[in-house]
Amino acid sequence: MGSPTATAAETGAPGPLLRAATRHSAGRLVAVALCSVAASGAALTVPTALGHAVDVLLSGGTDGSGAVLLCAALLAAEIGLDAAVAWLGGTATARSTAWLRHRGTRRLLAAAPHRAGSIGAGDLTTRLTANTADAGTVPVTAVTVVTAALPPVGALVALFAIDAWTAVAFLTGVPLLLLLLRTFVRGTAESNAAYQRLQAAIAGRLGEALAGARTIAAAGTGDRERDRVLSPLPELDAQGRRMWRVYGRAMARGGVLMPVLTTVVLAVGGLRLAAGQLSVGDLLALSRYGTLAAGVGTVTGALNALVRGRAAAHRAAVLEELPPLRHGGACLPADGNGALELRDVVVDRDGKRLLDVPALRLPGGTTTAVVGPSGSGKTLLAAVAGRLLDPDTGTVLLDGVPLPDLTYEETRRAIGTAFARPVLFGPTVEEALACGPRRPTPPEVREAARAAGADGFVTLLPEGYRTRLDAAPLSGGERQRLGLARAFVGGERLLIMDDATSSLDTVTEQQVNRALLSTVRAPTRLIVAHRPSCAALADTVVWLERGRIRATGSHQQLWQDPDYRANFTTTGPPMPTATGAER
Repeated sequence: MGSPTATAAETGAPGPLLRAATRHSAGRLVAVALCSVAASGAALTVPTALGHAVDVLLSGGTDGSGAVLLCAALLAAEIGLDAAVAWLGGTATARSTAWLRHRGTRRLLAAAPHRAGSIGAGDLTTRLTANTADAGTVPVTAVTVVTAALPPVGALVALFAIDAWTAVAFLTGVPLLLLLLRTFVRGTAESNAAYQRLQAAIAGRLGEALAGARTIAAAGTGDRERDRVLSPLPELDAQGRRMWRVYGRAMARGGVLMPVLTTVVLAVGGLRLAAGQLSVGDLLALSRYGTLAAGVGTVTGALNALVRGRAAAHRAAVLEELPPLRHGGACLPADGNGALELRDVVVDRDGKRLLDVPALRLPGGTTTAVVGPSGSGKTLLAAVAGRLLDPDTGTVLLDGVPLPDLTYEETRRAIGTAFARPVLFGPTVEEALACGPRRPTPPEVREAARAAGADGFVTLLPEGYRTRLDAAPLSGGERQRLGLARAFVGGERLLIMDDATSSLDTVTEQQVNRALLSTVRAPTRLIVAHRPSCAALADTVVWLERGRIRATGSHQQLWQDPDYRANFTTTGPPMPTATGAER
């Protein structure tokens, strides 16, 4: 088994994505900010209120109960506001995460399949689950980081307001606090990015191994595959330990620095109290403000979450950079018959020309087969004709309209595509066949299934067409016939079959071929052929070699060329062309 496919770029630019996610939850974020500011205000007011209450009680004043009630009210407000911040922050994070996942999925599905397929399945799953979950915390965490700085800053201002000497004593330790935060952010950013990359690598290898489980079992290489899948674990463990070491050191140093600074504040405050410059209430307030001002732990935790979220956003942003297939607003002419034309179509990959078709026209109502050796560009030509990708240069027209000018719904309604290994979607067999922009009626679904030779085995399922897809025991040939039926339902103007009968037996293939000419409603058919029987079915054969058209003509004409016959696995005589009555 090979290594999982990787994207051309491991990470993207997270700024635009995070700004968009922030705008999506702007209302809740504003509420979080307001509640956080109010909670910080209450927290900063409590020490002054406590100090005042102590001084009043020690002096024997008559308004001591009022001061105590004020302290209780401030504490209750702080607790309530913190609870509101937690609730609003949680809902905002959930909204942001859901939005990021929906947006990433939309961008993935809007891209050309070959570009979306450049991301390994396991890596893609990690980006759309774990990475979006971490990235979804960034908007709320950014607000938290800002508001978490308010109590220390406000406490420092309060220290100066109560006693400047005490505040100056506290400031001697501020450079150490800033250095601690700077070192923490730098160390945790690197380890978080590496940790997430290794997680994705393991997920990718695991997905690949699960997809090839039968091959692994048949080859008896289970132990070797296990070792390959888990080979990044030691490095993952090292990066995880590094993250915790960085975080633990920051917390440990902060845990030492905070009591030292608080002790300094108390010591200087005690001297000022002994000199008669402060009251007992002032000293109590100073001790509380000193604790708030040295509250590096809250800021460190918020910074850790922010750094982790931004590292994840870098990975999630790769989906934003997948170029989408653009669609216009045009519709096909009502009197069109599915005429397909390629003009100066060129497809390049990594500096290599894979397809070069100066001119090719498929008249409406005809059947064209594409033949050629492996790697000649057959599937690429089918993908360009079906608008599964756009050529680098050139134009593809359907009934005279460039495909990019059509709406998405019009394109997918007009063109049906059947693949060699179809993937079926939907809760039931019927829903899987009706998958598409046009909602067919049940009789239309059954007619398409009969044309694809699928009706016989579908009716034998426990609940027929209403059998749950995951409960239907389907062979490769049966799954391929269902894929054909789905394509027959959807293609109103053009039907593309990319080796879509390769798993069918000879009798079933002949039944499908007859239905293709007499029952299927798509007037124009483009068939990627690997068997002589499929090529013989066509009005015209396009013979590709190295991405270029070597020759065109009927199957019988081209069969005279031994190089043409070498394209097929059989060397028997050409299959007879379908009669006019069959057409």
